[in-house]
Amino acid sequence: MSGARHDRSIDIGYRRIVLQAGPFAATVRTRGLVVGALAVGVIAVLLVLALGLGTFAVAPADVVRTLFGGGSPLERTVVLEWRLPRALAAITMGALLAIAGALFQTVTRNPLASPDILGLSNGAFTGMLLALVFVSSGWPALTVGALVGGIATAAIVWTLSLRGGVQGFRLIVVGIGVSAILASINTWMLLQIELETAMFASSWGAGSLNGVTAPPLAGAVLAAVPFVAAAALLTPQLRQLDLGDDMAAASGVRPNTVRTAALVIGVALVAAATTVAGPVAFVALAAPQIARRLTGTPYLSLTASALIGALLLLGSDLVAQHVLPVALPVGVVTVSVGGAYLVLMIILEIRRRA
Repeated sequence: MSGARHDRSIDIGYRRIVLQAGPFAATVRTRGLVVGALAVGVIAVLLVLALGLGTFAVAPADVVRTLFGGGSPLERTVVLEWRLPRALAAITMGALLAIAGALFQTVTRNPLASPDILGLSNGAFTGMLLALVFVSSGWPALTVGALVGGIATAAIVWTLSLRGGVQGFRLIVVGIGVSAILASINTWMLLQIELETAMFASSWGAGSLNGVTAPPLAGAVLAAVPFVAAAALLTPQLRQLDLGDDMAAASGVRPNTVRTAALVIGVALVAAATTVAGPVAFVALAAPQIARRLTGTPYLSLTASALIGALLLLGSDLVAQHVLPVALPVGVVTVSVGGAYLVLMIILEIRRRA
């Protein structure tokens, strides 16, 4: 980076910094930069706590030393092999869910739209169950099954919401109905399969990071990277959609094409996250809105949403493991917190419409 300068040529009510490196330049809001830096710092602190807390406690200084190649053989085993995959899964899967939530809320222009509300998480769970029963229990088969289930659910919800043009509220209502149907189907399938398989699937279906290992985590991250890159490339078109379909079309953006692309990307990210952590609820719903309020932007920032999503899921997993009297799946904590958040968002939406 060759330099950073304050841009005062136009006053639009936000402090901003122009970061320039050679011919490349980017304008960053100062408040967003501060919030992002604070979020990274909190995530780092929570990561050290997640790697140190447990039956075999490791001091924060020893955790940091182990991460940089030091530590005793036992500390390296506990920190790097047993605890690090779970902590990294919480960070990366929380980020993927938050990005998916930001995409859905931007496309529908509704803060209540998220993959779990629209039924995509249950659809990915259905696809995973079918793959588990009829194909294989390996992560490649489960990833493909979750992806196919999520895409099929998205297509059904989108088709049922098309009458008179897709509207955010109609999409949410249809998604809730489809989600309820899929939840019933998933319960029926769990009752039909073998007990051992049903116990594994039920634990996973509650939204859990128990037993996460490096190979499936790496596979899910590698599968999600192209879609994250595609979401970043789609960001300028999404900003144009915030101005309305007419303005977006006048600037050369095809609204329906952008919405379809955002939907596919969001479904893929949800499928990748669901394969590792199960259908974790409410992270995709809450993280984008929390990020928008913290950064003070009129739009949903994918980067800020990803950081807040990572922070939420990692923090929720710490609470589920070490704060509550009994260790619970992380999905139980996110549902408890997210339920209160959903009620608050519904009240605010009703007041806004009134």
